Amino acid sequence: MLAHSLFFYFFSTIAVFAAVMVTVSRNAVYSVFFLILVFISISILFIMIGAEFLGMIMLIVYVGAVAVLFLFVVMMLNITEQLTKRSSRKGLINNISVGSIVGAIIFLELLVVVGGWKYKGTFVPLSATNLNLDISNTHALGNILYTDYIHLFQISGMILLIAMIGAITLTYSRREGIKRQSYLNQIQREKDSAVSLVEVESGKGVKLDD
Repeated sequence: MLAHSLFFYFFSTIAVFAAVMVTVSRNAVYSVFFLILVFISISILFIMIGAEFLGMIMLIVYVGAVAVLFLFVVMMLNITEQLTKRSSRKGLINNISVGSIVGAIIFLELLVVVGGWKYKGTFVPLSATNLNLDISNTHALGNILYTDYIHLFQISGMILLIAMIGAITLTYSRREGIKRQSYLNQIQREKDSAVSLVEVESGKGVKLDD
């Protein structure tokens, strides 16, 4: 029990420290790395409190997909250099003021939610609920999703499918003024149309067409 408590506080401290470093770090790539560390710490905490399904979902979805996608986007767009060029003292003060207001609103909302949950006296005792303690959390969650809420689950899947089809349609829609690649023409291109040999006279340069 003591080891469990020590590990819980250890990973909680790591999660809080990494969350602070996500916002404090000036390098966007380092911020994404700290965000991955936050997700890993939270997933370990979920597993330690018995919610192994949420812990594995956190590792697979957030660490394996979302955070890695953030990392590739940040590295490809070179956001750090752009932020360095655009950063100024006046903009930093404005961002701090707006962030403080948003943080205060979120903190007040958390106080209302936590306070209402803590002092609410209409709790149902655990013995009064029909829980099957012989099955795991993942099994119980699967039974609830695919029996009681199967229609809502299917509707959410259809909404995501429609959103994916819409994004693909917008990506491949042809608009004026936008150049697109033709992979078939690139593959079928021959040497004569791609390379031109120019005879250069001695002492003279080559004039390239714009």
